[in-house]
Amino acid sequence: MTYSSPVLSRHGAVAGAGVDAGVAWHYGDPTAEQRALERGGAFVDLSHHGVVTVSGPDRLGWLNSITSQLLLDLGPRDSTETLVLSPHGHVEHALSVVDDGETTWLLTERSKTAELVTWLERMKFMMRVEITDATDAWAVIGEPVDAEAADGEPVTWRDPWPRTREGGTRYGLTDAEHPGADRPWRLVLVPRESLLEAVAAREAAGWRLAGTWASEALRIAAWRPRLATEVDHKTIPHELDWLRTAVHLHKGCYRGQETVARVHNMGRPPRRLVMAHLDGSGHLLPEIGALVEAGDRSVGVVTSVARHHELGPVALAVVKRSTPTDVDLLVSCEGGDVAAGQEVVVPGEGVSVDRPAARGPVARGLTPR
Repeated sequence: MTYSSPVLSRHGAVAGAGVDAGVAWHYGDPTAEQRALERGGAFVDLSHHGVVTVSGPDRLGWLNSITSQLLLDLGPRDSTETLVLSPHGHVEHALSVVDDGETTWLLTERSKTAELVTWLERMKFMMRVEITDATDAWAVIGEPVDAEAADGEPVTWRDPWPRTREGGTRYGLTDAEHPGADRPWRLVLVPRESLLEAVAAREAAGWRLAGTWASEALRIAAWRPRLATEVDHKTIPHELDWLRTAVHLHKGCYRGQETVARVHNMGRPPRRLVMAHLDGSGHLLPEIGALVEAGDRSVGVVTSVARHHELGPVALAVVKRSTPTDVDLLVSCEGGDVAAGQEVVVPGEGVSVDRPAARGPVARGLTPR
């Protein structure tokens, strides 16, 4: 069913499209919205996201046994993220996880919610758990706040990215060097019937309402992978540097673990995520899925794209591991190809995993970050 947020009735709201259809792309001034969000003075209506709850005494042990992250010791108001992998280790679901002491809340893309609930029901067996698609009852608001919920506050998921969790590992920069370290982010759950009231309360407190243009631009600049954009049927966590926050390498058996361990021990995923700094002189912006070329061969595709208020046009792309890190890339675009400089997220051939390449795009004539 098509979703349309009540906040879209706001004067000046421009509706999003694609994976962010149903909420506002912006409210008339995307650059100011993005700056306010980066300063910590704005919030985003993300009520098009999906919400699934799991209750019952076996919930954490059961979820721990079927997903990639260690969840056994998840305390009330603690946040983490986990992945559901295929038997071959491909990412099927990415879940933002927070427990309130009685219920575990799983936040995901709305388009994947029904599929997730169906799979969880099949995996329930004799476990004492109850699974509910709570999307119609709860809405999500995004805030640039680096804190778990305090006593008396609504259920809130704090984004762990890019802090490498115990049991995880990194392929790219250290936590402190990572551009995502400057991006505080959390998702707050509010009753869906109270969404407009929650929006009004934040505006009364001096916060600006921003659209997904702003939140996506800052996500891309933070190299933060997203299920709806960076993941395809072949994706394994290593390609997106997702072992930092979503995978525990020593927790025990779960579906897809053999692939996770094998690729980690080999040290090289078959593809790698890059951030692309796009040449903005022609005012062209590629579409998601646009081909990325190095020389005369196709090496990957664009997965996310946005105009950043400081960096200009930027994108995330997944390319072949063998793509040299020191070559110019070319991104296909209606109206002409666009030159792009790489910023290495996951190292490629000839670059040590433990000592990743220095930051900065390498294409000639492009401004480094």
